[in-house]
Amino acid sequence: MAVKIRLKRLGKIRSPHYRIVVMDSRQKRDGRAIEEIGLYHPKNDPSVIQVDSERAQYWLGVGAQPTEAVVAIFKRSGDWQKFSGDTSPSGIDPQAEKRDKTALFNAALADTADEPSVAAFSGRKKADETSTEAAAAETGAGETSTDESSTEA
Repeated sequence: MAVKIRLKRLGKIRSPHYRIVVMDSRQKRDGRAIEEIGLYHPKNDPSVIQVDSERAQYWLGVGAQPTEAVVAIFKRSGDWQKFSGDTSPSGIDPQAEKRDKTALFNAALADTADEPSVAAFSGRKKADETSTEAAAAETGAGETSTDESSTEA
């Protein structure tokens, strides 16, 4: 029997939660598992990864083949490094707390001193209109001077 360590999908549409399970490779994706050895919740911020390290080491030791996604999760938890003897560090880093988006926006607004850094696109239109008005005023001024000269003669 070919045994695989893979993800079993749970949860609603667009809100997946996975269980890391050991199951026969011929079973359906969400079928009956031999054993559940962990959890993976990718939508949480930061994502939740919980692996029963002892059971994962056991199943890897007896020949269960992990899928690519499970290998990536095991590398982040450090279980793959224990099994393979790899010296690369595990990938779970402590994540800094996220700042509130409103606070970030207010800080950015304070940095710009309430002035936009880029001119508005409508500003160019106004500049073109003023140049056409100035050209019209010049031609209008020329017409008035010819009118005055014709009245004097």
